[in-house]
Order: sequence, then C-alpha cells, then structure tokens
Amino acid sequence: MSKIAVSRPPSERTGMPQLGGRRFSASVFLVCVGLLSAASRAIAHHALGGKIPSNFFEGFVSGLAHPIIGLDHFAFIVAVGLLAVGLSRGALIPAGFILTALAGTAIHLLKLDLPGSEIIIAGSAIAFGVMLLLQQRPNFIALTAIAAFAGVFHGYAYGESIVGAQMTPLVSYLLGFSLIQYAIALLALLIGNWTKKKFTRPNFSPMQFAGFVICSIGTVFLTSSLLG
Repeated sequence: MSKIAVSRPPSERTGMPQLGGRRFSASVFLVCVGLLSAASRAIAHHALGGKIPSNFFEGFVSGLAHPIIGLDHFAFIVAVGLLAVGLSRGALIPAGFILTALAGTAIHLLKLDLPGSEIIIAGSAIAFGVMLLLQQRPNFIALTAIAAFAGVFHGYAYGESIVGAQMTPLVSYLLGFSLIQYAIALLALLIGNWTKKKFTRPNFSPMQFAGFVICSIGTVFLTSSLLG
C-alpha cells in the first residue's frame, strides 16, 4: 500500500514562527516603530537632560550613556560587532569606528559643519542591518573602511552633548563613549560567535533577526530625520 506524502506548512519547513514570514516580520517592525518612536521622544540623546557636563564624573557618565540612549547609535554599534563575527581581526573593526568617532567629535568641537549627519547615521544602521539580514558582507578592509566612515558622523553627533564643556569633562566624555562602544561591540561579537556555533541551520537565524531589528531602528530614525 503506497504511502501518501504529507506536505508540511512553510512555517515548519523554514523554522519561522507560525504567524508566517510576512506577518511575523510586519508585527516585529510595527512593535519596533512604536517603541522607538516613544523612546526617541522621551530621552532625546541626552543623559543629563541637556545639561553640559561640569566635572569628570558627569562627563564620563554622559559619555557612557549617549551611545546607549541614542538607539540609532546603539543599533549600529551592535551591527558592527555582529558583522565582525568569524573574522580573525574582527575586533579591529569597532576600534576603527571609535577612532573616527573621536575625529568626528573633534570636528563638531571645532565648529565645522558636517551636513546630513543624522541621515547618514540612520542610513548606516540600515545598511549594516541589511548585511546581517542577507548574511552578506564585504571583506575585512572594506567593512572597516565603511565603519570608519560612518564613525565620523556618529562622533559628530556625539559632540553636540559636550560643546562648551571644560577640558576635564570633555576628556572623560570621550573616554566614556569610547569604552562603552568598544565594550558593546565586543559583547556583540562574542554573542555572535556563540550564536553562530549554536544555530547552524540555514533558516532564519538570530543574526538575521538582529539585522531585521537594526534595519527597523534605522528606518525609524531616517524617517524622523527626513520628516523633521
């Protein structure tokens, strides 16, 4: 007696949630948009409520906080770490980003104009998110160069919180945002390496999901920048 082949639904074959690929993606996107829109209005990228740091402690805390409460910055830093997964010199990629971020902050402090910084910051998050989502990336040199280019604009945005500060809080601010960004990127790199070993199936992976979320974050901030 011949056996009748039973076709499994697409969600079981691909490992995607039962909602289905498109509905699942749309649901996550809408949640991200809602949360990020509310968060961006509430915190506005300033750890001290817009106050200029006046001492070492305030400068350091502000430096630690800015790349975290600025979700567009945070998303890009995480993406840099995740895209470095599997590369023997992967830890150098976020280092290059941080060095050029320092240069970008210096540009702002020198009162030089760098137009379109918010658009490029959001665009960089989208671009790196797409790389994660599609599981494709350029080689080490190209990836480092792209991250370094984006770093100038991220650093320029960081400079807004420290303009007018004295030397001591300025130095501590730079130290704070450099340390926290490198720590976030390295943590993302370590988690990414662990995830790559645990999830070896070719279906929708946690890395791709992270790329989707990062794209959503970048899209929210790009839309906000374009619409004013």
